[in-house]
Amino acid sequence: MTTATTPPGLVDITIDGQSVRVPAGTSVFDAARMNGISIPTLCHLQNQTPVGVCRLCVVDTGARVLTASCVRPVEPGLNVVTNSEKVLGARKTLLELMMADHPSPCTRQLNSGDCELETLASAAGASQPRFAKRTVARGEDASSLAIAVDHDACILCDRCIRGCDEVKNNFVLGGMGKGYSAGIAFDLNSPMGDSTCISCGECMVSCPTGALTNKGVVGTAIATGPGAQGFEAEDLLQIPVFKGVSGTFLELNRGAIVKRRYRKGEIICREGEFGSTAFYILEGKAKVSISTPIAHVKTQGGAKGLFKRLTSTLVAREEDKREEETRDRTIPIDASVDLSYGNPVAELGPGDLFGEMTCMNFYPRSATVIAESDVVAFEMLRNVLDIMLKNKSFRAQLDQTYRRRALENHLRGVPMFADLSPDFIEHLKESVELQRFAPGQAIALQGEPADSFYLVRIGFVKISENYPGGEMVLAYLSRGDFFGEIGLLDGGVRTATCIALDHVELVRVSGNDFRQMMERFPSVRKGLEAVAAGRLAANQQRMQMVHNVPIDQFLSQGLMEAQSLLILDLQNCTRCDACVNACADAHDGVTRLIRDGLRFDQYLVATSCRQCRDPLCMVGCPVGSIRRRNSLEVIIEDWCIGCGLCAQNCPYGNINLHPFEVMIDDPERTGRKKAAIKQKATSCDLCTHLKEPSCVYACPHDAAHRVDPRTFFADMLGQGHPK
Repeated sequence: MTTATTPPGLVDITIDGQSVRVPAGTSVFDAARMNGISIPTLCHLQNQTPVGVCRLCVVDTGARVLTASCVRPVEPGLNVVTNSEKVLGARKTLLELMMADHPSPCTRQLNSGDCELETLASAAGASQPRFAKRTVARGEDASSLAIAVDHDACILCDRCIRGCDEVKNNFVLGGMGKGYSAGIAFDLNSPMGDSTCISCGECMVSCPTGALTNKGVVGTAIATGPGAQGFEAEDLLQIPVFKGVSGTFLELNRGAIVKRRYRKGEIICREGEFGSTAFYILEGKAKVSISTPIAHVKTQGGAKGLFKRLTSTLVAREEDKREEETRDRTIPIDASVDLSYGNPVAELGPGDLFGEMTCMNFYPRSATVIAESDVVAFEMLRNVLDIMLKNKSFRAQLDQTYRRRALENHLRGVPMFADLSPDFIEHLKESVELQRFAPGQAIALQGEPADSFYLVRIGFVKISENYPGGEMVLAYLSRGDFFGEIGLLDGGVRTATCIALDHVELVRVSGNDFRQMMERFPSVRKGLEAVAAGRLAANQQRMQMVHNVPIDQFLSQGLMEAQSLLILDLQNCTRCDACVNACADAHDGVTRLIRDGLRFDQYLVATSCRQCRDPLCMVGCPVGSIRRRNSLEVIIEDWCIGCGLCAQNCPYGNINLHPFEVMIDDPERTGRKKAAIKQKATSCDLCTHLKEPSCVYACPHDAAHRVDPRTFFADMLGQGHPK
């Protein structure tokens, strides 16, 4: 019975005589699981919506009939009995009915001995049912190269359908027929091999029987070496997080996870290196840090116009304050913590997962991790991590660690949230919702009601607006960025579409909490209103440009978003390359200009950063150091680690890596420094230290010009200047 001492949002119930307290809205099944009480089920997976199809999870709640616990929410004072004679008898009858329709042993039971139906039936003494066996076969389907289908082993639990629809969003599987002839179907009842199935394997992993089994062994494995221990499927099933996972899946992927031991001082992973694995610490502590200098590249020195005397140097933020700094004191990394800007070092310990973004999205490592003591950790590939993240218990553990260790820093990493009071931060820690989105999944759509404010926790979110004639990419947001404030502050309607570009995890602040925050903290409201106003002004400027310049012609040339273009008048240009050489001389021999590119009328749009309409360079930066200002200028932040992904992503070759000699800590000699070469990404800076860009200054034939494309091409097309 709920008493006055029960905290708000929690409910007290009794299960098999044991008093338990769980959040309101929890199902009886989950309440039991959370408190170590086992209830059998066949149709319910932790990562899927419960449907109550198999009815094996029935319990006695004192009602006239038994109820399926997976769809029965808790309520104050509820008394649940899970193991009475009446309940056990009902479950045995249900198992006998399903076994009468099931070939025993099925393919899964023969291969790995873990058919869930046959295991439960054996434990309940229902392996030999009292009912007659099915006499009409439903047949097999061997058309797929990857997955074998045995319709006779199907128990119509719908787990494969929900895995295909809810987890992978492929929508290939569905139910067909009714009664005795009911079954599953691919597309419009096509053979699996002829359907739109992409053989992702989600249906096979979800299936509790031998109805869907893998035809071959997946050739994915992590290289083992000194200090590494491989696993057999039986070993993995002893690890709590893998309990209940398909033994067939674990057998096929047993090489995709290893246990590694690192001695104190050993490097677990290095910043900037590409990887495909994540690490979960079991024992010990590790130091996570970035060694790259916290400074950005700037060209300095020399008299105006004497570009051969110029040089690129690293300049700290204190010496060269930039406008619109959005993340003043934290650096986002691929771990459960962020790093302080002034001292980019943090500690990881047992229960911490790091490398998730690298593993799920194949991005470079965001930081260097070194064992501070002897460390034992799981290293895993994406297929195993994906299964682990679907386990509610493991997911809840990670989320709790994030709420406890990183959420406050994540919130305070937004400069205008610095004034939030400790009590409101504590409130948000409990009330925010942690959400996951698959690649391509819509988070919010332009024009729909706005009811949430979001912080990006992992991955990249594409923000775009739809215009007549095309889509405008406004930004790619990564960890530490936020969105959704405009709709909540200005009319309650989304002004842009937000799509998960890859594996994305978000912190969702409800509209009610957001409005409460605005009322209690005027400085926060003022800061967010300023950001929203800047973003809206930029949007209006782009809309004005669309109305004044033929969008189809601009889009076809990729010029629409450019703020400053280097154009060469081909009627005057003699191909002397003086512009290219001048750019190289002004930047330590590393040119940021190539005399090639798109042609528009008599002009060549040279290959030099033009602040693209769809800035692909921003996608994948592991530390979020490349961003777009409201003015649409793409800049590279101080904490760039020189991984080179932005240079690889730029389709025009406009970003280069500039090497610098710096002094770093010598791991072999404590307290000593040594020289090392570190790279920083650079792009065209318009030679802002000069009266005009070096390339334009050096052109002897007046062929090179820097122009605003909105006005320049509007005049050419007879449209006049934007108003």
